[in-house]
Formats: sequence, C-alpha cells, structure tokens
Amino acid sequence: MKEFSRLLAIMKKLRHPRRGCPWDLQQTPASLKEYVLEEAHELIEAIDGEDPGPVREELGDLLLQIVFLAQIAAEQGAFSIAEVIEGISDKLVRRHPHIFGRTRVSGADEVKANWEQIKIVEKNKPSVISDYPASMPSLLLAKRIASQASGVGFDWGDASQALEKVVEETAELRAEINAGRRHQAENEVGDLLFAVANVARLLEINPEFALASTNRKFTRRFRFIETELRKQGRDIASATLAEMEELWQRSKAELDETS
Repeated sequence: MKEFSRLLAIMKKLRHPRRGCPWDLQQTPASLKEYVLEEAHELIEAIDGEDPGPVREELGDLLLQIVFLAQIAAEQGAFSIAEVIEGISDKLVRRHPHIFGRTRVSGADEVKANWEQIKIVEKNKPSVISDYPASMPSLLLAKRIASQASGVGFDWGDASQALEKVVEETAELRAEINAGRRHQAENEVGDLLFAVANVARLLEINPEFALASTNRKFTRRFRFIETELRKQGRDIASATLAEMEELWQRSKAELDETS
C-alpha cells in the first residue's frame, strides 16, 4: 500500500542520523512508552465518542508509535516493520484454524477457547493463565485471567451465579470491617472487586470501561453540587451532608436527562 510506504519513508527521514529531526532522533523505546499509552487512551475515548473522524485520527497517531518503535528496532538490527507484520499475519492464520484450516467450531465461545489452547501450545506455557504486564489495569486483568480459566471450564454458569459470589464476598468484607481487621478487610475488598469483574465479564461488560463511565458520572454530579453552591455564594466545605445529598439527587435528575 503506497500510503503505508509513504509513512515508512517519512519516519526513516525523521530518523536520518544527519538530516533527521533532533527530537525524533532523541527518542528511544523507553521514552515512547508514555506516548503509546496516551494514544491508546485517546483512541478509546474517540471510540466512545462514536464519531469516525476522531477515531481515524487517533488510529493514525497510534500507528505512528508502532512505526516509530519498529524503525528504532530496525536501526538497532533487531527486527523490521515487515517482520512485525509477518509475525502478526502468521499468528492470525495459526489461531484461526476454522478459517484457514479444517477445524469446525460451533460459535464465538469455541473460537475463543481454541485461541487460548493454541496459545498454550505455541508458547509452551506451563499455565492456562498468561503472564500479564504489572502495569495492566487490575479490573481488566481480573476479566482476562478469569476468561482464560473459563476456557477450560473453570467458571460460573452465568452472571446470576457469579452474583452470588459478590453477595458472599460482601458479607465476608462486612465481617472483617466489624471486627476491625484492616488487613483482612483489604484482602476481602480485592476478592469483592474480582467477583464483580466476573459478573461484568459474564454480562459481556468490560469492568474497566464500566468503572471509567461511573467515575465520569460521579465527577459530573459532584461538580454540579459545587456549581450550585457557588451560585448561593457558598463553598462546598460549608455545606452539610444533607444539603449535598439534596443537590446530588437534583444532579441525577437534571444531568442524566441530558447525558
């Protein structure tokens, strides 16, 4: 594709040892990590906006980081962008034997299970559960490792059954709080969050995105309280809990209607 070839040529020019861009020449894989993460988050936000224009732009920004990293690797003699593309192409073929081979599947769940089994064989993994990066968001990680365990049948039957685990973990957390055992309560909070993540997974809801949505909603409602109090010439620190609760209920009615 000529467009992709043009992008590669531009990146090579930017990284030219004598005539390249000083900033681009300073970059390393370590320095680009923050940009990879930033562009991934901006792409997610654009997808949530459901406007194809920003999605197209953010896809380009993320692609730039991939090409940038591959160019640095090529300069170091490690690998080329062609090898990156070839590697993912081969992986897609291997892990879709129902498309490129003779394997038969009954639906998406079986495709997912086959993918995990093929990964185990390819990587000679000692466990069904992969080794994930320590920086991966914990709710997303909970969803992924539970999903991998589910691939070999270790799972609840449905979300309703998983919800019973949430009830159980809530009771255990309450017991530790009442007993004043903070360390044990911390463990139970983790168990409760894991259980909730599994309910979300079985409902085909991404718990990370669900929590992000709630964070935004809480922020909108809280700022509404602050704004309304400022209209009264008051600071939020001077308001009573009852007053804030009344404004909170108003925010739910007024903001949620327009969001």
